[in-house]
Amino acid sequence: MSQADERDLVGAAAAFLQQRLGADVVAGLRVGLVLGSGLKAFAAEIQAPQTVPFTEIPGFPVPRVEGHGGALVVGRVAGTPVACLTGRVHLYEGWQPSEVVRAVRTLGALGLRTFLLTNAAGGIADELSAGDLMLLVDHLNLTGASPLVGPHRPEFGPRFPDQSKVYSPRLRRLLQQCGVALRQGVYAGLLGPSYETPAEVRMLQRLGADAVGMSTVHEAMALNALGAEVAGLSLITNLAAGIGDAPLSHDEVVAAGTAAAATLTHLVTEFCRRLG
Repeated sequence: MSQADERDLVGAAAAFLQQRLGADVVAGLRVGLVLGSGLKAFAAEIQAPQTVPFTEIPGFPVPRVEGHGGALVVGRVAGTPVACLTGRVHLYEGWQPSEVVRAVRTLGALGLRTFLLTNAAGGIADELSAGDLMLLVDHLNLTGASPLVGPHRPEFGPRFPDQSKVYSPRLRRLLQQCGVALRQGVYAGLLGPSYETPAEVRMLQRLGADAVGMSTVHEAMALNALGAEVAGLSLITNLAAGIGDAPLSHDEVVAAGTAAAATLTHLVTEFCRRLG
């Protein structure tokens, strides 16, 4: 699909949501949230919600992975107006990079400029354990793809966007003030869907990765190009292959998300309160 088509698809989705939600609601939105694997339960904390299934939004791809929701929920968290994507799509499902970032680009087209991207990840760094929350300070895009490839469209940002501060230091400081113990580290985004081999994990260690997953990097790149302020948060659901002894499974990821729900709810609620 061409970038011209992508511009039209994002525009059509934004126009639909503007009409569906109301111009006043859209104009007041402050924070965009993206919920990763096993974390969709946070959407139940949103007050006065308006829910729009992805299937009703023109051109929106729909997640096919267990543990991911498939709706945009707009409402308030701690008094702050938010737009929450209860799931995301991934390259390994067969989507193109432009489709992977279409939802966050649509929120950007509606005027949002502050985002919190969450994901489930495997821990690589020695100090990380299952159940930890890790703030992203940087990432390695090892997927072999980018949402910025193709004809340049100024609506999606400059041709050669700077990436020296993809993850906002200001938002990291706010998250660290929310009363939850947080690690910090570098997230490696891989294509998936298979988990990494022990040899690949050793490679990632040498490259400087602290955690590894299959999402987030493209959304962060697209939002950074738009000029948005981005924070990233990984729930460490397991130790990566060769570090832990147990075989890896997606059921483990979903279960860890459920177990961390209360902590994540407190963190995101306090984060939104401070932004408000």
